[in-house]
Amino acid sequence: MRTIIVVPTYNERENLPELVRQVEALALDLHLLVVDDNSPDGTGDVADELARSHPWLKLLHRPGKGGLGPAYVAGFRHALEMGYEAIGEMDADLSHNPAYLPSMLAALEGADLVLGSRYRPGGGVSNWGPLRRLISRGGSLYSQLILSVGVRDLTGGFKLFRRQVLETVGLDTVRSNGYSFQIEMTYRTLRQGYRVTEVPIVFVDRRVGKSKLSRQVVLEAMLMVPRLRLSL
Repeated sequence: MRTIIVVPTYNERENLPELVRQVEALALDLHLLVVDDNSPDGTGDVADELARSHPWLKLLHRPGKGGLGPAYVAGFRHALEMGYEAIGEMDADLSHNPAYLPSMLAALEGADLVLGSRYRPGGGVSNWGPLRRLISRGGSLYSQLILSVGVRDLTGGFKLFRRQVLETVGLDTVRSNGYSFQIEMTYRTLRQGYRVTEVPIVFVDRRVGKSKLSRQVVLEAMLMVPRLRLSL
């Protein structure tokens, strides 16, 4: 399957070159699509420079910071227009290790959505404090309970979709802007009857740059989950 991984960026100029290096070292037949929201630190310029020497690196420049959800939706639409058959997502801050991509791609042969899961046996997190662990694990458990689904890692952002999933889950009606986007996309996929599987990964907290997680983002997720249950 022709594969592309969507990577939203906002102030990730220090991390993006290393991510590109790690993906290149895997020698996989896939592309990256960097979706940059006009980062003030010049991440978009760094991406342009990298693309000149890496033809598998694609770019989508947006005019300003518009939120994680809209950035992913824009990237997904762009990838669909370019004809890719498998479309993934991952963070730019090196918290998602590209070394897991081969096992995730293999799992996609028997699934419609593959999740890189921190909460399956063999998965985990590294370099997180107690509060961050509580927010993440609590968010997944809360979402599982309200939405009545068996997926353990509903809040993770390391995923691979078959194109038909993104064509039919209703990208035009996605409501989440931040943290809850990951929950919403997985729930929409399950509601459409698609096959979802989880591959264990170890999530490593970013070493460079500032986390985008905020109280507002967490609150949006808490409020969005019951809305999803009632509306989908």
